[in-house]
Amino acid sequence: MPRLQEFINKIQEASSGRFIAALLAAGLVAATYDLREYKNFSTVEAMDAAQLGRRIAQGDGYTTLFVRPLSMYLIQKKQRENPSNHPPGVAADPARIRGAHPDIANPPAYPVLLAAFMKVLPFNFTASHTAQFWSSGGRFWRYQPDFLIAIINQVLFAAVVILAFLWARRLFDPGVAWLSALLLLGTEELWRFSISGLSTMLVMVIFMALVWCLTILEGEAREPRRGQSALLALAVAAGVLTGLGGLTRYAFGWLLIPSLLFIGFFGGPRRAVLCVLALAGFAVCMAPWMVRNYALSGAAFGTATYHVIEGTGFYPGFRLERSLSPQIEFFTSSIWVKFFGNSRLLLDNFFAMLGGGLTAAFFLVGLLVSFRSTAIRRMRYFLLVSLLLLMAVQVLGRTALSEDSPEINSENLVVLLLPLVIIYGASLFFTLLDQIVFPSLGLRSLAVGFFGIVASLPLVFAIFTHTSPLAYPPYHPLLIQQTAAWMQPDELMMSDIPWAVAWYGNRQCAWLTLNAAPDPSGGASKENFFSINDNYKPVHALYLTQKTTDNRFVTDWILSGDTSWGNFVVNTIIRKELPPEFPLRQMPTGYLPEQLFLSDWKRWR
Repeated sequence: MPRLQEFINKIQEASSGRFIAALLAAGLVAATYDLREYKNFSTVEAMDAAQLGRRIAQGDGYTTLFVRPLSMYLIQKKQRENPSNHPPGVAADPARIRGAHPDIANPPAYPVLLAAFMKVLPFNFTASHTAQFWSSGGRFWRYQPDFLIAIINQVLFAAVVILAFLWARRLFDPGVAWLSALLLLGTEELWRFSISGLSTMLVMVIFMALVWCLTILEGEAREPRRGQSALLALAVAAGVLTGLGGLTRYAFGWLLIPSLLFIGFFGGPRRAVLCVLALAGFAVCMAPWMVRNYALSGAAFGTATYHVIEGTGFYPGFRLERSLSPQIEFFTSSIWVKFFGNSRLLLDNFFAMLGGGLTAAFFLVGLLVSFRSTAIRRMRYFLLVSLLLLMAVQVLGRTALSEDSPEINSENLVVLLLPLVIIYGASLFFTLLDQIVFPSLGLRSLAVGFFGIVASLPLVFAIFTHTSPLAYPPYHPLLIQQTAAWMQPDELMMSDIPWAVAWYGNRQCAWLTLNAAPDPSGGASKENFFSINDNYKPVHALYLTQKTTDNRFVTDWILSGDTSWGNFVVNTIIRKELPPEFPLRQMPTGYLPEQLFLSDWKRWR
């Protein structure tokens, strides 16, 4: 008996030592990656969520400084439908941009999480070109809040790895668990998501929690141990987790379908009751937010309601979100064209979305493997249904955000399943490895390590390829902050990067309208600068960056018409002329030819 206890203690000590070594190795990789590969935010969604988090932390409620013309249209339309349901003073400001503009574009969970950390951590929102580490050679180098948000997401990344490790050890064996953790930590795509500022890591944590919940529920339904109350509680928890994921990223809510199917097939005799409870848990989470959005805009998911028609022939690029008076119609034919066109793009990049060719290949081949464990087989069904569903949702929900940042964006839904994909791929690797007779146990361990290193080569190459932390052009936090500092907090700017002005500059900024000037032929189009300036709120400054000045000369400048922003830039930069009726006529030096800043008076003096 003493010898048995001594043997168990040795195993525990070995596992503990291995865990500590893995933790130190992961910390070293994170530190090295952050020092060499970290970049300031470069996506619309990251800066938008961050500025929302700051607004919440400052006590300004769920309001935004990034004003979308489509949001103005929807809020104004809802106000005019029933003006009696709105507070006093809103009638004079139907689009609600003279004060704090309600955000109807983003789900709340991730901004609220950022707000909580902004209350606790020492965030310094002033960009510095002198502070050590945040500057280099007297030049601005890193933006401290962006860096802290990256650290927060890497902590969530660590939580994903731990949850995946424990789940793999529960259903498979320690070897699969350790290899899966190594492959997750070695996936360069996930590290890029961790520093992007997107909500991807939080959604992956919620997904792994949902996987754990369904796994325990299936085991309890098959072999009852905790009683019926535990089964009912697990069903409610599955619904709540799906709802929480939907409040982090709306598309995640579609996972309610495979969750209900899983419970319906494997939930035991009381499966109908469990499905109702899961649905109720989901509704309790989502319904209040949907009601709030509908009360503000007439759409349960705000501007995200119309993602399915964005990117079609009728609404290319960001045209819909930049429209003040859109003719919103759901054309079935254009949606089908979008579905088939984006499906081809998704399939072309399918292996990359699943973490690279090697891991994805093992996963796909592993789908043909028969597992003895009932739980493993059933969770594989859940994974497959979720994968097919999220692929369809990703295809239909694709917008210009995916074109603006093709690899790292919030519309990549397939990546959320990556932990399970890697685990099932690792299980196939060990199945094949068991067919080989090695002369010694050491050689087998070397084979496992070699597989992990080969799969992690993209991360290794990335670390040895040092890049600048600035996502410039067009995002230079110090320049944007200094430019926005000329404005008063209650004044409105207009820009082609309003999300960056809102985050780095902390100033209200409207997205560039579709046109710069009214149609000279007398058309009634409301899609121009003067529509906002004259009818909603005066625009005191215009800030254009390489987003506009680097556009295609013929297509976006010459052929876009006399009223376009391209023509406006040509006249301003090349001909040194401004339209005679344009109210912003003062221009500081140092911006041209890359950027353009116009104001109503010489604020820089």
